Amino acid sequence: MKRLTKEEALDLIRNADLKELGKMASERKKELHPKGVTTFVVDRNINYTNICWVDCKFCAFYRHEKDEDAYVLSFDEIDAKIDELLEIGGTQILFQGGVHPKLKIEWYEDLVEHIHTKYPTITIHGFSSIEIDFIARVSRISVQEVLARLKAKGLASIPGAGAEILSDKVRDIIAPKKIDSDVWIDIHRQAHKLGIMSTATMMYGTVETDEDIIDHLEMVRSLQDETGGFRAFIMWSFQSDNTELLRQIPDMEKPSSNRYLRLLAVARLYLDNVPNIQSSWVTQGPYIGQMALKFGANDLGSTMMEENVVSSAGAGFTMAKDEMVHLIRDVGEHPAIRNTAYEILERF
Repeated sequence: MKRLTKEEALDLIRNADLKELGKMASERKKELHPKGVTTFVVDRNINYTNICWVDCKFCAFYRHEKDEDAYVLSFDEIDAKIDELLEIGGTQILFQGGVHPKLKIEWYEDLVEHIHTKYPTITIHGFSSIEIDFIARVSRISVQEVLARLKAKGLASIPGAGAEILSDKVRDIIAPKKIDSDVWIDIHRQAHKLGIMSTATMMYGTVETDEDIIDHLEMVRSLQDETGGFRAFIMWSFQSDNTELLRQIPDMEKPSSNRYLRLLAVARLYLDNVPNIQSSWVTQGPYIGQMALKFGANDLGSTMMEENVVSSAGAGFTMAKDEMVHLIRDVGEHPAIRNTAYEILERF
């Protein structure tokens, strides 16, 4: 299949018929996943702290150290959450927090080692590139050393959080304290070189242009050409409730479901080297989450036993395993539970 150019992708975003775009993305999905299996993972999102100094304008989750509701979870509190996850057959924790100004590499090593030793069947999919960058800075070591030391203690993969839009002019507006686009890419590059796989993400719907979106996809595709380290791509729309960005731009329009499906289909077509595209039902709701399976997505993501970040900004959808299975069957596909590595654990 001929690879999409940036100009062709831009034209699809702006001019393609939505149904035709969905058909194109579905055909590409079928080439990659001919058996019609749609997967999901049973996991829990554990936000180990909400203390963060980065103050992203699009975030409603973060707190400062002196805030009354600021917290850092104890190991016992984390254990209790993992025990609950094991009871429902979970296999993964999505582990991330605010960028804490004082926690150094030793604290993270102790945490990862504790979980990996006590819960060897649980995969630790944790720590965004923003967290990793700051752990390196506050600990006065390199990013490579942070990654190598955490891998040695049991870190299996890292999430794509913090990508937002990989355009520095956008980032300078919505998250001026965050790392630059090239730094985000390089941290994932270094992780991949150490054998730590990751996911790539995109949060759209703030101040970016269509061109910025295509540039973002190009950066992901280029690194994947180089390393092959991205297992999946996950995209979601900006959730504006309780955010500083909405206060600054009160007339900001909420992205439509049409826009979500259009961008998802273009992502499936453009990211020809990324095997899995995940539906973001957490922000879009179950119906559009299901529709995404007709626009290139082959994975419904997580049952999301717990989620605090986008729910703080107004996205409150939850879904149990049975509902996941029903939604997948309802579009004529075969449901299966996977692990972090996208290996099938159970078919229905």
